[in-house]
Amino acid sequence: MKTKSELLDLMEFENVKFLRLWFTDIMGINKNVEVPSSQFDKALSGKIHFDGSSVEGFARIEESDMVLSPDLRTFRIFPWEDERSKGRVARVICDAKNPDGSQFPGCPRSLLRRMLADLEKEGFKMMVGPEVEFFLFERNPDGTPTIRTSDAGGYFDLAPIDRAEEARREIVQVLESLEYEVEASHHEVAPGQHEIDFKYGDALLTADNVATFRFVVRKIAMNHNLHATFMPKPIFGISGSGMHTNQSLFKEGRNTFDAPEKPYGLSESCLHYIGGLMKHARAICAIANPLINSYKRLVPNYEAPTIITWSERNRSPLIRVPASRGQSTRVELRSPDPSANPYLSLSVMLAAGLDGIRNSIDPGEPVKGNLYHMSDEELTAHNIRRLPAHLSEAIDALEADELIMNTLGEHICRNYIKAKREEWQEYIAQVHNWERERYLSLY
Repeated sequence: MKTKSELLDLMEFENVKFLRLWFTDIMGINKNVEVPSSQFDKALSGKIHFDGSSVEGFARIEESDMVLSPDLRTFRIFPWEDERSKGRVARVICDAKNPDGSQFPGCPRSLLRRMLADLEKEGFKMMVGPEVEFFLFERNPDGTPTIRTSDAGGYFDLAPIDRAEEARREIVQVLESLEYEVEASHHEVAPGQHEIDFKYGDALLTADNVATFRFVVRKIAMNHNLHATFMPKPIFGISGSGMHTNQSLFKEGRNTFDAPEKPYGLSESCLHYIGGLMKHARAICAIANPLINSYKRLVPNYEAPTIITWSERNRSPLIRVPASRGQSTRVELRSPDPSANPYLSLSVMLAAGLDGIRNSIDPGEPVKGNLYHMSDEELTAHNIRRLPAHLSEAIDALEADELIMNTLGEHICRNYIKAKREEWQEYIAQVHNWERERYLSLY
């Protein structure tokens, strides 16, 4: 990691004119305070204040003054020039803190960082590899987004180069310049849908990478006159976008989930980790599937999970264990979507998995066959639960889950639940086109 002095010298050498101090609010939206070169030293010293009362779920008016504490390891220079200043722009990711330097309980990044620090004291490291999907849509002449796609491609299709493919290629190039190790990019199942996978890494770095990824994808798409969206289900009748989250625990450089001598090649800790994810899956949905629209994706027959089970290779359950073993042994949680706050999502996943390990929660036998074809009677007979059907049900599950509530803390829970309850009430009070088309003439 470079020191503050080294970063100041680097910014001068690279003609950096502006520095963005990034942070994430409770809802997972990227925020920033941008400072000119005259304030670089002050910014990297953690002396930039901002009004927390203006940020969703942060602070009340009477306690609004907050400080951005930069993590110098996250410093990156964007590979484009700022047209205004004829210079470059850099960014550093920050934790939000109280003015006295104490931890602010509403900062999602600080929550994950503290959890990982406690895990490291026990000798463990959480490693995560996300698979982030998104749609690229065309824009109207006035710049407003549409839901028109510039392709009719499907899974892994090789189509003639269009703006979407060119944009995806440029996104990969920008990510690599920002020190991502991109493993693959490809067209996904639905028209206009894409996926870019980057190498697994430390959980905090991965959460930072997801937040940056969303910014880069949207900016490059705009440069190509396209609109990128991480909305889980923008179009009815086709697959939605997920963020399958591969996770494992390492100790002294060894993957603790791998056990060649055990059934399935999985250690007891891996199976118990799966058990913990299954136990808390319904509450996790409230965080990892945070939108009303998220539950339009979690329906049968669109490669998204609806049932709380696990499998080795089957893609219909909630949890899949890919075939790779050794250092690549991992658990893939298939429910999260890319609208989620990555810091909060990884925090609750880790808490659930550790609960499974500490309490030896048995996940049962892996389920084979297509779960979408099982009736409710069959599911009940096998004691199999469903994921929440809508956001309100997920928030109910969150409030009933003591472990997940305690993990998030009182401040985040209070503000998050309040916002989501209001979102749900606003939604159910609306009259939608589907209702008019179905009922207006009939009744």
